Amino acid sequence: MSFASPWSLLWLIAIPVVVGLYLLRERRRERYAGRWGTPGLLPNLVDRAPGRRRHLPVAILLVSLAALIVGVARPHANLTVGREEATVLIAVDTSRSMGATDVYPTRLAAAQNAANRLVDRVPKKFRIGVVSFSSRAQLGVAPTEDRSLVRQAIATLKPGEGTAIGDAVLLSARLGLRQRTSDGVVPPTAVLLISDGARDGGRTAPRAAAQRARALHVPVYTVALGTPNGTVRHPLPGGYTEILRVPPSPATMQLIARTSGGQFLRTTTDKQLRKVYEDLGSRLGHKTISREITDLFAGGAGALILVGTGLSVLWFRKVA
Repeated sequence: MSFASPWSLLWLIAIPVVVGLYLLRERRRERYAGRWGTPGLLPNLVDRAPGRRRHLPVAILLVSLAALIVGVARPHANLTVGREEATVLIAVDTSRSMGATDVYPTRLAAAQNAANRLVDRVPKKFRIGVVSFSSRAQLGVAPTEDRSLVRQAIATLKPGEGTAIGDAVLLSARLGLRQRTSDGVVPPTAVLLISDGARDGGRTAPRAAAQRARALHVPVYTVALGTPNGTVRHPLPGGYTEILRVPPSPATMQLIARTSGGQFLRTTTDKQLRKVYEDLGSRLGHKTISREITDLFAGGAGALILVGTGLSVLWFRKVA
């Protein structure tokens, strides 16, 4: 325990002085009573002597005085509390195949809806970042507690070309390690990867990226969107349109989740998405903080004063 105003503790010297004066007063009172009465007749005049009980209210009041003095010194105690800071990276596939309408209204729109639901339910002190990936992975918004910025980044996602899924996993994991709490600690990080899972380009293979994420202690939770019959329309020169089949690859998403230490989420329901931040909550740990506890001493002193005064009035019909 430490004190913001340690010099105030010098007033504690007054406590033994008050005790000495009280004992001196008690002795003088007994001597004075002996001068004006016969000790042998006192049992006939007094039904029952209070004995040591008469000292209890005074002792309680002295303890309360000591507590008040300690409170004036503004004590601080080191307390162990749970951490509340963590980071969630939402990586959303914006490749051309995400424009398929086999998931209503499109795969990309469904991914955006799932991302927004997660944003709505993640604890407010968690930071959220957004990564989009098509032919390359890029940062949509750095991890932040500002939910409006996160929602804006999700809303501006547009389909592109390619599916650099491994690059997205690696970028997300590294972004989490760049975060620091107020006391300089790297908070736990998790990644929610939403994609149809079919890799098309990128510098990092999905397995290698997932292995790196595991080494960094960043689990990747994956959601695979799409059906085997999914198609997209691709315009060609001369006004023609090419219809391309874009079946999803849930095996790739399962591989990433299993290798990184995360989970493969089969749906985007609230119950499934809850696993992402519940896992973070289990890894938050604890930290030591210094908290002023003046209020505890002040409240305790007030309670003791009431108890001491109450006992004095109850037993002796006077305020000690």
